[in-house]
Amino acid sequence: MSLRPFLMDAAGVLVAWIGARFLAHPRNPWRILDIPNERSLHVQPVPRTGGFAILGGAMVASLGEPWTPSPALAVIMGALCAIALLSWYDDRRGLSPRLRLIVHAAAALAVAALLAPQARGWLPGVDAVLASPLAIPFVAIFLVWWINLYNFMDGMDGFAGGMAVFGFGTLSLLGHRAHDPAFAEVTLGVASAAFGFTVSNFPPARLFMGDVGATVLGFLAGILILVGSARGDFPLWVGLVAFSPFLVDATVTLLKRAARGERLSHAHREHYYQRLVRAGFSHRQTVLAEYALMAICGLGAYGAVGASVPVQWAIIAALAALYSVLAALVRRWEGHGQASGKAAR
Repeated sequence: MSLRPFLMDAAGVLVAWIGARFLAHPRNPWRILDIPNERSLHVQPVPRTGGFAILGGAMVASLGEPWTPSPALAVIMGALCAIALLSWYDDRRGLSPRLRLIVHAAAALAVAALLAPQARGWLPGVDAVLASPLAIPFVAIFLVWWINLYNFMDGMDGFAGGMAVFGFGTLSLLGHRAHDPAFAEVTLGVASAAFGFTVSNFPPARLFMGDVGATVLGFLAGILILVGSARGDFPLWVGLVAFSPFLVDATVTLLKRAARGERLSHAHREHYYQRLVRAGFSHRQTVLAEYALMAICGLGAYGAVGASVPVQWAIIAALAALYSVLAALVRRWEGHGQASGKAAR
């Protein structure tokens, strides 16, 4: 086995770490500060250009793979670049939600046209394949949601970076288990770059990944889940389980806000991780608890591959029960925190 991929992954960690330190430096002329608002959990302005450190680390790590140029690769890379450039401009100048959504949809449709013919079923024992024209809009919506949900969830020190380490790391393990070294190395490269960045993003963060990092990581998560399932490395739902701490929190919060008639584009602090902090947990306690949940989901995803259909359904049921219990605990802790605050006043 060649050591080159592992050496390049290590180089990716180092490049992301050095890049993050440079981007966080007060004298860096390209800094863009994240000014706290009503959605924020931080209270002091923090640079938010860390996504470039992740991209740099991932690019270096990818040099360990012998890439073969192809139209499909060109389309995916072009779509990723479009998302990254839009997000950089949005961080710098600000863009309307409508324009962001149009560009996200265009990039997602371009990639969906490639991946939709290989889209397969969603649940254990289900192996449905949609006809290509019908699958394209579903896959595009899936990718747009991943771009935005990852951005929604990037609101706490060490959180989105940690999700990338655990999520893409799990996909890499699944690729190795399926004897698919190309997929395993690509996903490990992303996880390695995210790890190098997260060292500077762990509470208290010196640097945020910003929209550039969050949207690109979300887009990559959606793409690689589809690609890994199409290559037969794991069922599609297993890839979703690996990232389910973000998927469940973002989706449930969005549905609850929509049911209350709230404007979904408005800033808020209703995600479960934000509510934990408001209930009195420190950033470090919250993110470490989330890391534990990510590890559990990663183990569940890994254990599901190759298991019987009843066992796979049992894993889904166990995770659903776990999320239900955690949601109830957050409500309880939130109530205790509010009661303590009233008593103190």
